[in-house]
Amino acid sequence: MKFGKVENPDDIDFTLPADAPANKALLNATKTAGKPEVYIGCAKWNKTDLKGFYPKGTKDELAYYATQFNSIELNATFYNNFPVETIETWYTKTPAGFKFFPKLHQGISHWKRLKDAKEQTDIYLDGIAHLQDKLGMLFLQMPDNFGPKNWDVLKAYLEEWPSGFPLALELRHTGWYDGSFNSEDLYSLLERKNITHIVTDSAGRRDLLHMRLTTPTAFIRYNGANVDSDYTRLDDWFERLKLWTEEGIQKIFFFVHQNHEEASPLLSSYLIQKMNKELGMELKVPYDPRVASGQVTLFK
Repeated sequence: MKFGKVENPDDIDFTLPADAPANKALLNATKTAGKPEVYIGCAKWNKTDLKGFYPKGTKDELAYYATQFNSIELNATFYNNFPVETIETWYTKTPAGFKFFPKLHQGISHWKRLKDAKEQTDIYLDGIAHLQDKLGMLFLQMPDNFGPKNWDVLKAYLEEWPSGFPLALELRHTGWYDGSFNSEDLYSLLERKNITHIVTDSAGRRDLLHMRLTTPTAFIRYNGANVDSDYTRLDDWFERLKLWTEEGIQKIFFFVHQNHEEASPLLSSYLIQKMNKELGMELKVPYDPRVASGQVTLFK
């Protein structure tokens, strides 16, 4: 993971920005009784990246991963349009209630840059639809150099997005958030189209940490730095999620990334335990052989 990586993460101010004033009104307007749906997981399931997480002898990594977590952020679909047979296999290997959160293919976002991308989008959606009820939410990640000058292209693409596929948007150009663009135009479009605004928390890109919700769903892509402050940052995130829960958030999607992914299950487990203990959630706490053997300590 190179995005937002810094040499000295201990020098970064990781304080979360104040909540956007519009969030409370948005959440109160859609507030329903009961607890929010919460999905917390990693970005990958392969054994090489999640070194040490799988018990010895594990042969099917996805099948095992899905017994420990309720979701996965599926970055592999950014690089490949997988055959329907592969997608159907993902479906059959995972239990009821498990959710996939796939990234749109780079041919749509980075090669076509959303221009004349209907054919590529249709091909992608025709395949990913085979996840059926296990499709949580798709997400569209735009490149760093896709800025407000491309507003008309972005708007046209999102206006045509089919409502049957839940979508989240991640923007990585600072111009969307630094005041040089009328961001209310963006937020209005996302609210009207029911498109979730991804919150990206990365050490080297604090300029993207916008804290503006556009639906009653919080989709957080958390990029840890493999230092002890990753845990205190999660403490701060828990407090923000707690606030949003009190205000009426309906869904929370939280996915952990690391420069070295072997720590991702540990951080995910840490947040899951806080959600269970302090908000009364009933999320499964993943079993981790490293914690069980005393090799690592979960709580910092």
